[in-house]
Order: sequence, then C-alpha cells, then structure tokens
Amino acid sequence: MIVFPNAKINLGLRILYKRPDGFHAIETIFYPVGWSDILEIVPSRESRRIRLRLSGLPLQAELQDNLVYRAAAIMQEKYNLPGLRIHLHKQIPAGAGLGGGSSDASFTLKALDRLFSLGLPSRSLHALAKQLGSDCPYFLVNKPVLATGRGDKMTPLSVDLQGNYLLIVYPGFSTTTGKMYKNTFPSDQSPGLKEAIGKPHHLWKKYVINRFEETLSLTYPAISSLLNQLYDKGAWYAGVSGSGSSVFGLFKKPPEKLTFPEDYLTWQEKL
Repeated sequence: MIVFPNAKINLGLRILYKRPDGFHAIETIFYPVGWSDILEIVPSRESRRIRLRLSGLPLQAELQDNLVYRAAAIMQEKYNLPGLRIHLHKQIPAGAGLGGGSSDASFTLKALDRLFSLGLPSRSLHALAKQLGSDCPYFLVNKPVLATGRGDKMTPLSVDLQGNYLLIVYPGFSTTTGKMYKNTFPSDQSPGLKEAIGKPHHLWKKYVINRFEETLSLTYPAISSLLNQLYDKGAWYAGVSGSGSSVFGLFKKPPEKLTFPEDYLTWQEKL
C-alpha cells in the first residue's frame, strides 16, 4: 500500500498560557496543503519485524525513534500484526513547522488499519495518534480546523482560500519547538483566530497573528527577510507556519518569481 502524507500550514497561532501539565494551551488554524511524503507499507514474512527504510531528505533521529516506526510498533503490538516492510521517502523538510513527521505517523496508522481491514473507529485511531504527538490527530481529520488545547481539540472551520496561490518557503534550517516555546511569552490579548479570519483579507496581516513570529524573526533574520519578500512580491498575507522555520504567502495571482539560496526548498500550489 502506498499513501502520500501531506503537510499543513498554520493560519495564526496564539499561545494562551502554560498548563499545569507543562504544555501550553494554544489556538491555531490547521490548513492542509499538497506538499507530501511518500509512504509504502507491505506485510513481511519475517517474524513480526519492522523494517523501515528512508530516502529523500535526511533525518537525524534513529530509526526506532522515527514516528512512522513508533506508529507501526504501536499498531503491531495492539492488534497482533505480522512483520512489516516500510519505505518512507521524505519530501517535507523536518523541523519546518509543516507537520511532516506527524502526518507520516497518522498516515501509518490509517494505512495499517486499511491494509489489515481492522475497521478501527475514529476515536481509537485518535487515541493512538495522541500518543505519538500533539499534531498527529489532526492528520486523521486533514481538513481546515480550529485547534485548541495542546492543538489536539479540533473544531471544523470554514476557511475559503479557494483560487488563491500558496507559496511555502523552507529556509534551509530547522527550529526546535521546545526552544521556541521557552523564548516566547504567552498572551491572550489578540483577537481569537476564528474572528480574525472572518475579517477582510487586507486585515489578516494585522489580526491573524503567530506568536512565534517575533521571536523567530529576532533569532533568525532570514525569516523576517522572507516575510518581507513575500509581501513585496504581492502576498496579501504572509506568516510563519507553526513554530517555524517555514514561512508562506497567499497570493491572488501566481507570485512573481523569487530567487532563493540553493539550500532553500519551496512548494507552490493553487488552492
């Protein structure tokens, strides 16, 4: 079975307060995009062994720490699955705020459910995904949602971006979510995101706020420069996705050609 785990962008991100469990309460809008990895899973005759092969963009983690491996191991143990051969071809950069690893994990859960005809209810898949990471349950839904709590409480949301052009730029380096939270102070002063995205598009720059953006721009001047470039080239809204490092712009028409350093990666699509 071959599936294509897709990325997401965040339309704004509010950090409201630090919870008693040490995590932060947030509010964000997840929006799915077409940039995707390629994931192949086939049963193996080898006794209950999980073989994971990686290609494409490099990953730093050990194989057994990869979210695909962990998702497969959880499913194998819980549902007595046979050995598995898995090939993950990475096209979504890691540490980019695009949710690539979380998507890979959730697509692994869904693929194994289908491959072995388990017929798991959505609540069971959601519980398994939540064990793997706060963003993982989103990719079981994979539609625009307002996410709250740790990002795992989701409410369907109508966000009309159809016909707009999206350009995502990964600036060749990754950020660490934990470090970004440590250096960014919570605030609940800005308008709620559901209210903010209901405003005319020319006001999004003022009201659809990502709290990480200021910290990231101070720490990594390249991010501030990219945001300015996107606006200069006609974006009606540009922002950071998640805790970075990727930025994106929304355009009414195909954006003018931009030139980036060789280690930058880009994705463009019409929504």
